[in-house]
Amino acid sequence: MNEHRTLEARLTAGELDGTLVRLYGAPHLEAARARCAGVLDRYAKTFGSRPEALFSAPGRTELGGNHTDHQHGRVLAAAVDLDVLAAAAPNQSGMIRVQSEGYPLLVVDLAELSPRPEEANTSAALIRGVAARLAALGCPLQGAGLDAYVVSNVPGGSGLSSSAAFEVLVGAMLSGLFWPGRCSPVEIAQIGQYAENVYFGKPCGLMDQTASSVGGVVAIDFADPARPQVEQIPLDFAATGHALCILDSGAGHADLTAEYAAITAELGAVCRCFGKEVLREVPEEAFLADLPRVRVAAGDRAVLRAFHCYAENRRAGAQAQALKDGDFDAFLALVRDSGRSSALYLQNVVPTGQTAHQELLLAIALCERILNGKGAVRVHGGGFGGTVQAFVPADLLAEFQTRTEAVLGAGSCHVLSIRPAGGVRLA
Repeated sequence: MNEHRTLEARLTAGELDGTLVRLYGAPHLEAARARCAGVLDRYAKTFGSRPEALFSAPGRTELGGNHTDHQHGRVLAAAVDLDVLAAAAPNQSGMIRVQSEGYPLLVVDLAELSPRPEEANTSAALIRGVAARLAALGCPLQGAGLDAYVVSNVPGGSGLSSSAAFEVLVGAMLSGLFWPGRCSPVEIAQIGQYAENVYFGKPCGLMDQTASSVGGVVAIDFADPARPQVEQIPLDFAATGHALCILDSGAGHADLTAEYAAITAELGAVCRCFGKEVLREVPEEAFLADLPRVRVAAGDRAVLRAFHCYAENRRAGAQAQALKDGDFDAFLALVRDSGRSSALYLQNVVPTGQTAHQELLLAIALCERILNGKGAVRVHGGGFGGTVQAFVPADLLAEFQTRTEAVLGAGSCHVLSIRPAGGVRLA
Protein backbone atom coordinates (compact mmCIF):
# COMPACT_ATOMS: atom_id res chain seq x y z
CA MET A 1 0.00 0.00 0.00
CA ASN A 2 1.48 3.38 -0.94
CA GLU A 3 2.19 6.09 1.62
CA HIS A 4 -0.70 8.28 0.55
CA ARG A 5 -3.19 5.43 1.05
CA THR A 6 -1.57 4.62 4.37
CA LEU A 7 -2.04 8.14 5.66
CA GLU A 8 -5.51 8.39 4.15
CA ALA A 9 -6.49 5.00 5.55
CA ARG A 10 -5.19 5.87 9.00
CA LEU A 11 -7.11 9.13 8.88
CA THR A 12 -10.33 7.40 7.76
CA ALA A 13 -9.93 4.66 10.37
CA GLY A 14 -9.68 7.25 13.13
CA GLU A 15 -6.08 6.46 14.05
CA LEU A 16 -5.21 10.17 14.06
CA ASP A 17 -8.30 11.22 16.01
CA GLY A 18 -6.50 11.47 19.34
CA THR A 19 -3.91 13.83 17.88
CA LEU A 20 -6.52 15.87 16.04
CA VAL A 21 -8.70 16.27 19.14
CA ARG A 22 -5.67 17.37 21.13
CA LEU A 23 -4.72 19.99 18.55
CA TYR A 24 -8.11 21.26 17.42
CA GLY A 25 -10.64 20.19 20.08
CA ALA A 26 -13.33 17.50 20.00
CA PRO A 27 -16.02 19.76 18.49
CA HIS A 28 -13.79 20.31 15.44
CA LEU A 29 -12.74 16.69 14.84
CA GLU A 30 -14.72 16.13 11.64
CA ALA A 31 -13.52 19.43 10.17
CA ALA A 32 -9.92 18.57 11.08
CA ARG A 33 -10.21 15.15 9.43
CA ALA A 34 -11.62 16.72 6.27
CA ARG A 35 -8.89 19.36 6.21
CA CYS A 36 -6.14 16.74 6.54
CA ALA A 37 -7.74 14.58 3.84
CA GLY A 38 -7.94 17.60 1.58
CA VAL A 39 -4.29 18.53 1.95
CA LEU A 40 -3.21 14.92 1.29
CA ASP A 41 -5.31 14.85 -1.87
CA ARG A 42 -4.11 18.23 -3.13
CA TYR A 43 -0.49 17.23 -2.53
CA ALA A 44 -0.95 14.18 -4.76
CA LYS A 45 -2.66 16.21 -7.48
CA THR A 46 0.01 18.94 -7.35
CA PHE A 47 3.16 16.82 -7.30
CA GLY A 48 1.94 13.59 -8.91
CA SER A 49 3.33 11.51 -6.06
CA ARG A 50 2.38 10.44 -2.57
CA PRO A 51 3.00 12.44 0.63
CA GLU A 52 4.76 10.68 3.47
CA ALA A 53 3.90 12.93 6.39
CA LEU A 54 1.60 15.58 7.82
CA PHE A 55 3.03 18.53 9.74
CA SER A 56 1.38 21.39 11.62
CA ALA A 57 2.57 24.60 13.27
CA PRO A 58 0.22 26.91 15.20
CA GLY A 59 -0.29 30.62 15.28
CA ARG A 60 0.37 32.32 18.58
CA THR A 61 -1.13 34.90 20.87
CA GLU A 62 0.81 37.18 23.18
CA LEU A 63 -0.63 36.99 26.70
CA GLY A 64 1.82 39.35 28.38
CA GLY A 65 5.08 41.16 27.78
CA ASN A 66 4.06 43.70 25.15
CA HIS A 67 7.28 44.84 23.41
CA THR A 68 9.54 43.32 26.07
CA ASP A 69 11.19 40.60 23.99
CA HIS A 70 13.41 42.95 21.99
CA GLN A 71 14.67 44.37 25.30
CA HIS A 72 15.68 40.85 26.42
CA GLY A 73 12.73 40.80 28.79
CA ARG A 74 10.08 38.32 29.84
CA VAL A 75 6.97 37.38 27.89
CA LEU A 76 3.99 35.09 28.25
CA ALA A 77 2.54 33.64 25.06
CA ALA A 78 0.44 30.74 23.86
CA ALA A 79 -0.13 28.64 20.78
CA VAL A 80 -3.66 28.84 19.37
CA ASP A 81 -5.86 26.40 17.47
CA LEU A 82 -5.31 28.06 14.09
CA ASP A 83 -2.36 26.64 12.18
CA VAL A 84 -0.47 26.04 8.98
CA LEU A 85 -0.83 22.42 7.87
CA ALA A 86 1.28 20.60 5.29
CA ALA A 87 1.50 17.28 3.52
CA ALA A 88 5.13 16.61 2.67
CA ALA A 89 7.62 14.09 1.33
CA PRO A 90 11.30 14.01 0.33
CA ASN A 91 11.89 14.33 -3.42
CA GLN A 92 15.68 13.74 -3.78
CA SER A 93 15.83 16.51 -6.40
CA GLY A 94 18.00 18.98 -4.53
CA MET A 95 15.04 21.36 -4.55
CA ILE A 96 12.47 22.46 -2.00
CA ARG A 97 9.10 22.91 -3.68
CA VAL A 98 6.35 24.46 -1.58
CA GLN A 99 2.85 24.97 -2.92
CA SER A 100 0.86 27.17 -0.54
CA GLU A 101 -2.82 27.12 -1.40
CA GLY A 102 -3.75 30.15 -3.47
CA TYR A 103 -0.15 31.20 -4.18
CA PRO A 104 2.45 30.45 -6.87
CA LEU A 105 4.72 27.43 -6.42
CA LEU A 106 7.94 28.33 -4.59
CA VAL A 107 11.15 26.56 -5.58
CA VAL A 108 14.39 26.87 -3.59
CA ASP A 109 17.63 25.25 -4.78
CA LEU A 110 19.43 23.59 -1.85
CA ALA A 111 22.74 24.20 -3.63
CA GLU A 112 22.16 27.97 -3.44
CA LEU A 113 21.43 28.93 0.15
CA SER A 114 22.98 32.39 0.36
CA PRO A 115 20.59 35.30 1.03
CA ARG A 116 19.04 36.85 -2.06
CA PRO A 117 18.17 40.55 -1.74
CA GLU A 118 15.40 40.25 -4.33
CA GLU A 119 13.65 37.71 -2.07
CA ALA A 120 13.38 40.06 0.92
CA ASN A 121 9.91 40.06 2.47
CA THR A 122 8.89 36.86 0.67
CA SER A 123 8.09 33.32 1.78
CA ALA A 124 10.90 32.06 -0.45
CA ALA A 125 13.34 33.97 1.75
CA LEU A 126 11.99 32.21 4.84
CA ILE A 127 12.32 28.78 3.22
CA ARG A 128 15.88 29.51 2.04
CA GLY A 129 16.85 30.97 5.42
CA VAL A 130 15.52 28.02 7.41
CA ALA A 131 17.24 25.55 5.08
CA ALA A 132 20.51 27.50 5.21
CA ARG A 133 20.58 27.59 8.99
CA LEU A 134 19.72 23.91 9.33
CA ALA A 135 22.44 23.01 6.82
CA ALA A 136 24.95 25.15 8.73
CA LEU A 137 24.05 23.27 11.91
CA GLY A 138 24.70 19.93 10.23
CA CYS A 139 21.37 18.85 8.78
CA PRO A 140 22.15 16.69 5.70
CA LEU A 141 20.18 18.62 3.08
CA GLN A 142 22.67 18.54 0.20
CA GLY A 143 21.16 16.41 -2.54
CA ALA A 144 17.95 16.00 -0.59
CA GLY A 145 14.80 17.89 -1.47
CA LEU A 146 11.25 18.37 -0.27
CA ASP A 147 7.78 18.72 -1.74
CA ALA A 148 5.08 20.26 0.45
CA TYR A 149 1.49 21.36 -0.02
CA VAL A 150 0.53 23.95 2.61
CA VAL A 151 -2.81 25.31 3.79
CA SER A 152 -3.29 27.91 6.50
CA ASN A 153 -6.16 29.27 8.54
CA VAL A 154 -3.94 31.74 10.42
CA PRO A 155 -5.11 35.13 9.09
CA GLY A 156 -2.30 37.33 7.78
CA GLY A 157 -2.01 40.63 9.64
CA SER A 158 -4.02 39.22 12.55
CA GLY A 159 -1.28 39.49 15.14
CA LEU A 160 -1.30 35.69 15.35
CA SER A 161 2.11 35.44 13.66
CA SER A 162 1.40 33.57 10.45
CA SER A 163 5.02 34.15 9.35
CA ALA A 164 6.43 32.55 12.51
CA ALA A 165 4.09 29.58 12.09
CA PHE A 166 5.32 29.15 8.51
CA GLU A 167 8.96 29.30 9.63
CA VAL A 168 8.31 26.70 12.34
CA LEU A 169 6.47 24.50 9.83
CA VAL A 170 9.38 24.58 7.37
CA GLY A 171 11.84 23.88 10.19
CA ALA A 172 9.71 21.00 11.48
CA MET A 173 9.40 19.46 8.01
CA LEU A 174 13.09 19.68 7.10
CA SER A 175 14.40 18.58 10.49
CA GLY A 176 11.69 15.94 10.91
CA LEU A 177 12.31 14.30 7.53
CA PHE A 178 16.09 14.69 7.22
CA TRP A 179 17.42 15.12 10.78
CA PRO A 180 14.83 13.56 13.12
CA GLY A 181 15.26 14.13 16.83
CA ARG A 182 18.19 16.52 16.42
CA CYS A 183 16.47 19.90 16.91
CA SER A 184 14.59 20.94 20.03
CA PRO A 185 11.50 23.16 19.72
CA VAL A 186 13.53 26.15 20.97
CA GLU A 187 16.23 25.49 18.36
CA ILE A 188 13.57 25.34 15.63
CA ALA A 189 12.33 28.72 16.89
CA GLN A 190 15.84 30.19 16.75
CA ILE A 191 16.27 28.88 13.20
CA GLY A 192 13.02 30.60 12.22
CA GLN A 193 14.12 33.86 13.81
CA TYR A 194 17.42 33.68 11.92
CA ALA A 195 15.55 33.23 8.63
CA GLU A 196 13.28 36.19 9.36
CA ASN A 197 16.13 38.47 10.47
CA VAL A 198 18.80 37.60 7.91
CA TYR A 199 16.87 36.41 4.83
CA PHE A 200 13.40 37.96 5.08
CA GLY A 201 14.91 41.24 6.32
CA LYS A 202 12.68 41.89 9.32
CA PRO A 203 14.20 42.42 12.77
CA CYS A 204 12.14 40.46 15.27
CA GLY A 205 12.38 39.00 18.73
CA LEU A 206 12.05 35.29 19.45
CA MET A 207 8.65 35.24 21.14
CA ASP A 208 6.52 34.42 18.07
CA GLN A 209 8.61 31.49 16.90
CA THR A 210 9.05 30.08 20.42
CA ALA A 211 5.33 30.14 21.18
CA SER A 212 4.54 28.44 17.86
CA SER A 213 7.29 25.85 18.15
CA VAL A 214 6.90 24.90 21.83
CA GLY A 215 3.10 25.08 22.12
CA GLY A 216 0.73 25.52 25.04
CA VAL A 217 1.25 28.49 27.34
CA VAL A 218 4.92 29.42 27.58
CA ALA A 219 6.75 31.80 29.87
CA ILE A 220 9.93 32.93 28.14
CA ASP A 221 12.83 34.85 29.65
CA PHE A 222 15.15 36.39 27.05
CA ALA A 223 17.83 37.61 29.48
CA ASP A 224 20.21 35.50 27.37
CA PRO A 225 18.55 35.49 23.93
CA ALA A 226 20.93 32.82 22.65
CA ARG A 227 19.62 30.50 25.37
CA PRO A 228 16.14 31.70 26.35
CA GLN A 229 14.59 30.12 29.41
CA VAL A 230 11.30 28.54 28.37
CA GLU A 231 8.75 27.16 30.81
CA GLN A 232 5.55 25.48 29.66
CA ILE A 233 2.67 26.30 32.00
CA PRO A 234 -0.20 23.80 32.23
CA LEU A 235 -3.55 25.49 31.67
CA ASP A 236 -6.99 23.98 31.15
CA PHE A 237 -8.31 27.03 29.34
CA ALA A 238 -11.82 25.61 28.96
CA ALA A 239 -12.06 25.42 32.76
CA THR A 240 -11.53 29.19 33.13
CA GLY A 241 -15.04 29.92 31.88
CA HIS A 242 -13.71 32.44 29.36
CA ALA A 243 -13.22 32.60 25.61
CA LEU A 244 -10.12 34.07 23.99
CA CYS A 245 -11.13 36.55 21.29
CA ILE A 246 -8.86 38.29 18.81
CA LEU A 247 -10.58 41.23 17.13
CA ASP A 248 -9.50 42.81 13.88
CA SER A 249 -9.68 46.57 14.40
CA GLY A 250 -9.81 47.28 10.67
CA ALA A 251 -6.46 49.07 10.67
CA GLY A 252 -3.67 47.10 9.01
CA HIS A 253 0.06 47.12 9.72
CA ALA A 254 1.01 48.77 6.42
CA ASP A 255 3.09 51.94 6.70
CA LEU A 256 3.73 51.39 10.41
CA THR A 257 7.36 50.31 10.15
CA ALA A 258 8.53 53.73 11.36
CA GLU A 259 6.27 53.49 14.42
CA TYR A 260 7.73 50.12 15.43
CA ALA A 261 11.27 51.30 14.72
CA ALA A 262 10.71 54.36 16.92
CA ILE A 263 9.99 52.16 19.93
CA THR A 264 13.29 50.31 19.72
CA ALA A 265 15.17 53.48 18.77
CA GLU A 266 13.82 55.44 21.74
CA LEU A 267 14.44 52.61 24.19
CA GLY A 268 17.93 52.38 22.71
CA ALA A 269 18.44 56.07 23.47
CA VAL A 270 17.54 55.40 27.11
CA CYS A 271 19.97 52.49 27.24
CA ARG A 272 22.81 54.54 25.76
CA CYS A 273 22.55 56.90 28.71
CA PHE A 274 23.95 54.00 30.73
CA GLY A 275 26.28 52.55 28.11
CA LYS A 276 24.00 49.59 27.47
CA GLU A 277 22.09 48.22 24.48
CA VAL A 278 18.87 46.82 25.98
CA LEU A 279 16.80 47.74 29.03
CA ARG A 280 17.33 44.35 30.68
CA GLU A 281 20.95 45.45 31.19
CA VAL A 282 19.95 48.74 32.87
CA PRO A 283 18.85 48.39 36.51
CA GLU A 284 15.51 50.08 37.06
CA GLU A 285 16.88 51.81 40.14
CA ALA A 286 19.64 53.42 38.06
CA PHE A 287 17.08 54.54 35.48
CA LEU A 288 14.86 56.12 38.15
CA ALA A 289 17.78 57.78 39.93
CA ASP A 290 18.95 59.46 36.73
CA LEU A 291 15.59 60.46 35.24
CA PRO A 292 16.39 64.19 34.72
CA ARG A 293 19.42 63.36 32.58
CA VAL A 294 17.60 60.61 30.68
CA ARG A 295 14.68 62.93 29.88
CA VAL A 296 17.02 65.47 28.32
CA ALA A 297 19.00 62.88 26.38
CA ALA A 298 16.18 60.64 25.16
CA GLY A 299 12.93 62.62 25.49
CA ASP A 300 9.84 62.06 27.58
CA ARG A 301 8.15 59.52 25.31
CA ALA A 302 11.26 57.35 25.48
CA VAL A 303 11.19 57.59 29.27
CA LEU A 304 7.51 56.63 29.38
CA ARG A 305 8.16 53.67 27.10
CA ALA A 306 10.92 52.54 29.43
CA PHE A 307 8.51 52.81 32.38
CA HIS A 308 6.20 50.47 30.50
CA CYS A 309 8.91 47.92 29.75
CA TYR A 310 10.14 47.69 33.32
CA ALA A 311 6.61 47.22 34.68
CA GLU A 312 5.55 44.91 31.84
CA ASN A 313 8.55 42.70 32.49
CA ARG A 314 7.44 42.21 36.10
CA ARG A 315 3.85 41.77 35.00
CA ALA A 316 4.69 38.94 32.59
CA GLY A 317 6.27 37.03 35.45
CA ALA A 318 3.29 37.74 37.69
CA GLN A 319 0.87 36.56 34.99
CA ALA A 320 2.76 33.29 34.67
CA GLN A 321 2.66 32.81 38.43
CA ALA A 322 -1.07 33.56 38.56
CA LEU A 323 -1.73 30.82 36.00
CA LYS A 324 0.47 28.38 37.91
CA ASP A 325 -1.49 29.23 41.06
CA GLY A 326 -4.79 28.70 39.27
CA ASP A 327 -5.82 32.30 40.00
CA PHE A 328 -7.43 33.37 36.72
CA ASP A 329 -8.98 36.49 38.26
CA ALA A 330 -5.50 37.72 39.20
CA PHE A 331 -4.32 36.91 35.69
CA LEU A 332 -7.17 38.97 34.18
CA ALA A 333 -6.37 41.94 36.42
CA LEU A 334 -2.79 41.85 35.15
CA VAL A 335 -4.01 41.67 31.54
CA ARG A 336 -6.03 44.84 32.15
CA ASP A 337 -2.97 46.53 33.70
CA SER A 338 -0.90 45.53 30.68
CA GLY A 339 -3.41 47.09 28.29
CA ARG A 340 -3.50 50.31 30.28
CA SER A 341 0.31 50.52 30.33
CA SER A 342 0.59 49.91 26.58
CA ALA A 343 -1.92 52.66 25.85
CA LEU A 344 -0.61 55.27 28.30
CA TYR A 345 3.13 54.68 28.46
CA LEU A 346 4.24 52.54 25.52
CA GLN A 347 1.81 54.51 23.34
CA ASN A 348 1.40 51.85 20.66
CA VAL A 349 -2.37 52.11 20.27
CA VAL A 350 -2.72 55.23 18.07
CA PRO A 351 -0.23 56.08 15.26
CA THR A 352 1.62 59.32 15.95
CA GLY A 353 -0.47 62.38 15.08
CA GLN A 354 -3.45 60.37 13.84
CA THR A 355 -6.85 61.79 14.79
CA ALA A 356 -9.37 60.68 12.17
CA HIS A 357 -8.37 57.01 12.34
CA GLN A 358 -7.92 55.49 15.79
CA GLU A 359 -9.36 52.06 15.05
CA LEU A 360 -7.38 50.13 17.65
CA LEU A 361 -8.31 52.43 20.52
CA LEU A 362 -11.93 52.46 19.37
CA ALA A 363 -11.99 48.65 19.38
CA ILE A 364 -10.59 48.61 22.92
CA ALA A 365 -13.17 51.17 24.08
CA LEU A 366 -15.97 49.13 22.49
CA CYS A 367 -14.80 45.93 24.17
CA GLU A 368 -14.50 47.61 27.56
CA ARG A 369 -18.02 48.99 27.22
CA ILE A 370 -19.48 45.56 26.44
CA LEU A 371 -17.44 43.72 29.09
CA ASN A 372 -18.40 46.30 31.73
CA GLY A 373 -15.66 45.35 34.19
CA LYS A 374 -15.66 41.63 33.40
CA GLY A 375 -12.92 39.77 31.56
CA ALA A 376 -10.11 41.85 30.09
CA VAL A 377 -9.02 43.57 26.88
CA ARG A 378 -5.64 44.85 25.65
CA VAL A 379 -3.71 45.71 22.52
CA HIS A 380 -2.38 42.53 20.92
CA GLY A 381 1.13 42.33 19.54
CA GLY A 382 2.97 45.20 17.90
CA GLY A 383 0.10 47.67 18.04
CA PHE A 384 -0.74 50.89 16.16
CA GLY A 385 -3.01 48.77 13.94
CA GLY A 386 -4.02 45.16 13.74
CA THR A 387 -5.78 43.42 16.57
CA VAL A 388 -6.91 43.56 20.17
CA GLN A 389 -7.17 40.63 22.56
CA ALA A 390 -10.14 40.05 24.83
CA PHE A 391 -10.91 37.46 27.47
CA VAL A 392 -14.69 37.16 27.46
CA PRO A 393 -16.86 35.31 30.01
CA ALA A 394 -18.56 32.39 28.29
CA ASP A 395 -22.04 33.63 29.16
CA LEU A 396 -21.28 36.97 27.48
CA LEU A 397 -19.59 35.60 24.36
CA ALA A 398 -22.57 35.58 21.98
CA GLU A 399 -23.52 39.16 22.85
CA PHE A 400 -19.87 40.25 22.71
CA GLN A 401 -19.36 38.78 19.25
CA THR A 402 -22.60 40.23 17.90
CA ARG A 403 -22.01 43.73 19.23
CA THR A 404 -18.33 43.99 18.26
CA GLU A 405 -18.94 42.69 14.74
CA ALA A 406 -21.81 45.16 14.31
CA VAL A 407 -19.19 47.92 14.58
CA LEU A 408 -15.97 46.28 13.36
CA GLY A 409 -17.47 44.13 10.62
CA ALA A 410 -18.66 40.57 10.11
CA GLY A 411 -15.95 38.02 10.88
CA SER A 412 -13.80 40.49 12.80
CA CYS A 413 -14.09 38.63 16.12
CA HIS A 414 -12.08 35.39 16.09
CA VAL A 415 -12.92 33.02 18.94
CA LEU A 416 -9.88 30.86 19.70
CA SER A 417 -8.64 28.31 22.17
CA ILE A 418 -5.13 27.55 23.39
CA ARG A 419 -3.42 24.62 21.67
CA PRO A 420 -1.29 22.37 23.90
CA ALA A 421 1.23 21.42 21.20
CA GLY A 422 3.58 23.40 19.00
CA GLY A 423 5.18 22.45 15.70
CA VAL A 424 4.47 18.74 15.27
CA ARG A 425 4.43 15.83 12.87
CA LEU A 426 0.87 14.50 12.95
CA ALA A 427 1.63 11.35 10.99
